[in-house]
Amino acid sequence: MVPAPTPLLGLHPENAWLTPGQPLTLLAGPCSAESEAQLVSTALALEPLGVRVLRMGIWKPRTRPGAFEGYGEAALPWVAAVKKLTRLELMTEVATPLQVELALKAGFDRLWIGARTTVNPFAVQELAEALRGTRVPVLVKNPVNPDLSLWIGALERLERTGVTQLAACHRGFSRFGETVYRNAPLWDLSLELRLRCPNLPLVGDPSHMAGKRALIPALTQQMVDLGYDGLMIEVHPTPESALSDAAQQLTPAALGELLGALAYPSTDTPDAAFQTELARLRTQVDELDRELLTGIAQRQALVQRIAALKHTHGVAYYQTDRFKEVFESRTALAAELGIRPEFVEAVLRLLHAENVGHAGETS
Repeated sequence: MVPAPTPLLGLHPENAWLTPGQPLTLLAGPCSAESEAQLVSTALALEPLGVRVLRMGIWKPRTRPGAFEGYGEAALPWVAAVKKLTRLELMTEVATPLQVELALKAGFDRLWIGARTTVNPFAVQELAEALRGTRVPVLVKNPVNPDLSLWIGALERLERTGVTQLAACHRGFSRFGETVYRNAPLWDLSLELRLRCPNLPLVGDPSHMAGKRALIPALTQQMVDLGYDGLMIEVHPTPESALSDAAQQLTPAALGELLGALAYPSTDTPDAAFQTELARLRTQVDELDRELLTGIAQRQALVQRIAALKHTHGVAYYQTDRFKEVFESRTALAAELGIRPEFVEAVLRLLHAENVGHAGETS
C-alpha cells in the first residue's frame, strides 16, 4: 500500500530549488572554502556551465579531531568577492544557530543541513528556530543512517517554523564494512521519499555518494534517469591539492564534460508504435504481478498448514536445517535465473518475518 503523501513539505508554488525551463538546478563548488582566490576562480569557471549556486564548506564537521575543519569565520569575507564578480547564489552548511546567523550576515543566499546534523532532532529544531522568520531556501541532506522518518522529520521541523523554500538532498547512507561507494545509494529510500512528498524537490549529491571521481558520472546519470530536480557536485580548481575530500572533487573542465555527456530521458512520446508496445508490456507486468501475489498467498497458506501440522504433532515451528536449505536453494536458483541472490534473500527474509508473525514458521 502506497503511503498517503505527507500534508507538509513542498507546498510553496515557486520553490527556489527548481529552475523553470531547465531539467536540473545545478549546485557546484569546492568541498571547503580555502581562499578568496580559490572561490573566485571556481565561480568564474562554473557560471558559464549553467551552475546556479556556488556551494562551499565554511565549517566542516569531521569524524575525528585534527582534520581540516574549515576556516570558519575567517572565510566569510571571501564571499563578497564572488558576489561582485558573478551572479551565482552562494550556499554553505550550517550546524548551529550561531553559524546560521553568521552565514546570513555574510550574504549567503542558501543554506544546507548536513547528514550528521539531520540525524539529531534536537539540533534540527535549534536550526529551525534560528531560521524562523527568514525566507532563506534550505536543503536538507539525508541522515547518515538509512532512516526515512528522520529525514522527513527534519524537513517538517523546518516547515513548521515557516521555512517554505525546502528541498531534500540524497547523498547516500553509511553502511558497515567495505562498499563500492563512500555512502551507499539505497535508491529505494529516495524513491519512497518522492512517494510520500511528491511536491518536494529532490537534489542528488553524487560526490559524497561516490567518494571517488571515477564513480560520479554513472551516479549522476542514474539521478537524471530517476528524475531528480537538481545536482550538487563538488568542484575544485586543483582537486589533488584540496584540503578536504580531494578524491571526490572534479575540476571545472571535468564537470563540463560530465554535464555535456548526460542523457536526459523523455517523459513521453507521441510515437504510436511506442505507446502500443508500452501498453502491451505494462499489461504483461500487471498480469505477472497478479500471478506473483497469488503465488505468495498460496505459499503463505501452505506455511500455515505446515505450522498447524507441526503443532498437532508437537514439533518445533522453527527448524534451522530447513531454514538454511530454503535460503541456499532459492538463492542458487535466483543466480541461475539471472536474479541477484541478495535480492531474493531479502524477499525470503520478509516472507519469513511475515510467517513468524502468524505462526512462527518459514516452510
